[in-house]
Amino acid sequence: MKTFTIESSPLTYDNLGQILTSHPKIELSAAAIEQIDNCRKYLDRKIEHQTEPIYGITTGFGSLCNRSISKEDLEQLQKNLVISHACGIGDPVSDDIIQLMLVLKAYGLSKGKSGVQVKTVQRLIDLYNSNALPVVRELGSLGASGDLAPLAHLVLPLLGLGDIKYEGKVQPSGEVLKKLGLDTVRLQSKEGLALLNGTQFMSAHGALVMLKAMKLLKVADVSGAISLEGYNGRIDPFRDEIQQVRPHAGQIETADNIRKILEGSRLLENPGKAVQDPYSFRCIPQVFGAVRDTVAHAGKVILQEINSVTDNPTLFPEQDLILSGGNFHGEPLAFVLDFIAIALAELGNMAERRVYRLISGQRGLPEFLCAHPGLNSGFMIPQYAAASVVSQNKQLCTPSSVDSITSSNEQEDHVSMGANAATKALKVVKNVERILAIELLVGVQALQFRGLNETSPFLQRLVTDFRRTVPFIEEDVLMYEWMDNSLRFVQDYDFSLPLNNKF
Repeated sequence: MKTFTIESSPLTYDNLGQILTSHPKIELSAAAIEQIDNCRKYLDRKIEHQTEPIYGITTGFGSLCNRSISKEDLEQLQKNLVISHACGIGDPVSDDIIQLMLVLKAYGLSKGKSGVQVKTVQRLIDLYNSNALPVVRELGSLGASGDLAPLAHLVLPLLGLGDIKYEGKVQPSGEVLKKLGLDTVRLQSKEGLALLNGTQFMSAHGALVMLKAMKLLKVADVSGAISLEGYNGRIDPFRDEIQQVRPHAGQIETADNIRKILEGSRLLENPGKAVQDPYSFRCIPQVFGAVRDTVAHAGKVILQEINSVTDNPTLFPEQDLILSGGNFHGEPLAFVLDFIAIALAELGNMAERRVYRLISGQRGLPEFLCAHPGLNSGFMIPQYAAASVVSQNKQLCTPSSVDSITSSNEQEDHVSMGANAATKALKVVKNVERILAIELLVGVQALQFRGLNETSPFLQRLVTDFRRTVPFIEEDVLMYEWMDNSLRFVQDYDFSLPLNNKF
């Protein structure tokens, strides 16, 4: 995809994924430009003729909504809003998040319900197209009046203020705009509010979490199947008959995926298998399936949010209406971001238990999967590392959405804390990547003790590719290097060949 055109058709995870991986140029369609321009002209006419106050346009903000602003000060009001709200703290968020924020903000404003100038939307697109990424801090949003502080930092460069990461280093925005030949934007009435109100910080995190979660579900199916083979486990719990009498969609998909991954394996026919396997093996369809169903639900909510108008007030030129409401409130996102973090953490929780079983000297495997335990510690400490990260995930999964702190002189007396839910969810996702990478490292080692030539053709191909990155480990080595290589393999490898993932 060389060019992505912002138009009326909905955004999807496919095109968001392509935006992050292919970095196409973004452009506004003629229809989008017309929508934006028509709404701006409507607002200008409204301000010219209306004597009653309009929130955030001819009044102050939040608890200052009863303070009227003269027409001469409307532009200064919007500039002051952006400057005063740029109070983010903490570490800068990743480039991926900033790219998504720029695209999602431009897309939301393009719907012609916000009263902004075409130039304002175009400048957001210019920053994305130039890979000139505003520096946005991780902390500071309550997720209620939208993501006020993060979005203020995102749009400061439109005024020539704040910092931009450009050509690998952080630079003053004014200097970068000069290099790019871009002038600053003179904000008109309502524009600062339209830029700052909205859920694009939360929804950008949600989109990235979803893209990673869809990949991790595939990785978990593969690493779980490898561990099952390495542990000499049974295929019976994955038979379709069991799933059909408890027909949760995710459970059916997971069991089907495991059967496809293991199709043709001679290890499944090994004599002398245990009558039952531990839950971390036997209940993979039920647990992974529940995770799948949760991710699917969260994905629908996040995608709905991405394709919505979430600033305030909302303009309806066709009906001659300007309505002040609460579309900026992040509760829908806060709930599902908490939920998806809890669900994904369970992938890691279960994976760590399988790692423990594989290194514990059970079912004919050597202790810690090394030829000379005692002299060598083998895979003892990778399990420690996985257990540490699993425990951190449990701490991160305390819900943010049950919390609220009153702000703005009690005008904003209930907030979602969705931004905290968003940043936590992304941390959980990254931790689960690490845990699954450890399971893959350990599982492949165990599988080779069983006989790589006996497993399924699919896993033989995958393990052959994995062994180009991580060797069979015979004696103690600097294990973190191979753990890092396994993590890169998880992040870069295409696990999708025979697998279902319906989102």
